[in-house]
Amino acid sequence: MVLTIGIIGKPSSGKTTFLNAACLTHAKVSEIPFTTIDPNIGVGYVKTKCVCKELSVTDNPKNSICIDGVRFIPINLIDVAGLVPDAHKGKGLGNKFLNDLIRADVLLHIVDITGSLDKSGKLVSIGENDPNEDILFLENEIDMWFKEILERKDWRKFTKTLITERRKIVDSLYERLSGLKINKQQIIQSLRNSNLEGQNPSNWTDGQLLDFSKTIRGIAKPILIIANKIDKEISESNLKELKKKYKGPIIPCSALAEYFLRKFHKDQVIKYIPGSNNFEIIKENKLNSNEVDLLKKIKMKILSEYGSTGVLDALNYASFTMGNQICVYPVSDINTYSDNKGNILPDAILVEKGTLLRDFVREKIHTELAENFIFGIDAITKKRLGENYELKDGDIIKIVTTRSK
Repeated sequence: MVLTIGIIGKPSSGKTTFLNAACLTHAKVSEIPFTTIDPNIGVGYVKTKCVCKELSVTDNPKNSICIDGVRFIPINLIDVAGLVPDAHKGKGLGNKFLNDLIRADVLLHIVDITGSLDKSGKLVSIGENDPNEDILFLENEIDMWFKEILERKDWRKFTKTLITERRKIVDSLYERLSGLKINKQQIIQSLRNSNLEGQNPSNWTDGQLLDFSKTIRGIAKPILIIANKIDKEISESNLKELKKKYKGPIIPCSALAEYFLRKFHKDQVIKYIPGSNNFEIIKENKLNSNEVDLLKKIKMKILSEYGSTGVLDALNYASFTMGNQICVYPVSDINTYSDNKGNILPDAILVEKGTLLRDFVREKIHTELAENFIFGIDAITKKRLGENYELKDGDIIKIVTTRSK
């Protein structure tokens, strides 16, 4: 399964623009709240150092892209409609929009850092809204959504049937939370972090149930704050104020700038690598004066000031830091690092840190290979790897099965 990142925020904060910038899609954008009803889906990319330079080989990727030794690896993005206060109660079709997030591994909260939108996404005076309030209300909506999923189908009746044994409690909670992409280890960790380990849920207070909901949401679907529209005049001061109130990571961003840069690159007007702090104009005669001014503004106010537009930084942080992803390269030939068709380093696959070789084969390669799995081989050291080998970032692995030639 490919990592999936959910894009959330209140209406008109720039969620769909972020998706369009990351994926170069053309989903409808408008300042009118609830322009997005059904989720928009796209494929974006994260970047990491490719092993091709260390191996002194010229690769020809199939599932990804390599540019000057930097590998761009695909991930899925899903942009759901804007959330408003009491979304978990159904306000603004909130239940539908929240349920669209079930498949996400990490959430990006697109915050309008200019403070020019009220809680419903309607335009107000610049600076009138406090971006920190947006963070508080939206995180509360996601947490309450988790709590309501737990409480569905009569929580008290459900808990009375539980046996006071950790394994049984974990199994029962896992079954109740099925579909949210939550594993048993996350449930165990959440029980421990909530000081509820060993306690039968039938004895939990409403406050303890909410604490558990908040904890497991934070572990299973962590939220990264994206300070969008960072190029506006008030944005820098608003960002400084926000950092005083919110202690988590915040990525400054201009999704619209990234979209323009990628579009101009696609049209072969400029040369731009996503995530870079610069670009090169190669066909200035194809630009009108307004476009030239726009590119100058992007270079001075965004790239020079913040080092990038923030879009790829956000995807990288969400994937590698919050999603604990590492990159693994499966090959067929350990001497040429190629597949059975001669493609060198054809695939770069993201897996969660701590993944065992047998699970990698089953979940990321092919279930049939897993059934016939014998061992793996490290293409660098040529050492044999057992099924319990824990994969490391940059591993180049050959899978040997009973059907291997």
